[in-house]
Amino acid sequence: MPVQPPRSSRSVALGIVGLSVGLIAVLGLFVWAIPSLTEENKVEIQIGDDVFDAGPASQRADSIDRDGPVLFSDVASGQRDIYLQHVGTDPAVGWLAFDARRAEVDRSCTLQWQADSSSFTDPCDGPPVDEVGNGLRHYAVTVNTDGQVEVDLRTSTGTQGAPSTPTTAAPTTSTSSDIVISGR
Repeated sequence: MPVQPPRSSRSVALGIVGLSVGLIAVLGLFVWAIPSLTEENKVEIQIGDDVFDAGPASQRADSIDRDGPVLFSDVASGQRDIYLQHVGTDPAVGWLAFDARRAEVDRSCTLQWQADSSSFTDPCDGPPVDEVGNGLRHYAVTVNTDGQVEVDLRTSTGTQGAPSTPTTAAPTTSTSSDIVISGR
């Protein structure tokens, strides 16, 4: 019968001490370090911009006229997928940005563009949605003096899909002025 070597009580004690120190360090991280990251004792994470550049207005308008509205997926949380739509012939006006699905449904219910009927279908058996997204939450859209389409996800403009019209921008500190286009 083989004889087992005696265990070193010193090795066992060192292992227990090391494990204890590690657990105390992790506990300290969660109890003291992480809550102190913000003034409100909670971690705040924000990924992505609330206002984003959707590209050159003339190119986006041509693309939408040819292929239909553009779906922008919210890769950060998946909660604010939107469609960018353009109606009319003038790339400076007629912009709409609205939710890509009805409220309180998951991503499997993202609306799908149907070019033949110029409307969206709901894969979750909801009623069709017209080309301007009536009934969905809309967001402010601007075309700046550089001709770039910008969508402001902080500003809801309601649930009616009236295309945007240009308005005069408020004075800014920059040397260029912006043309503000907002939905009604």
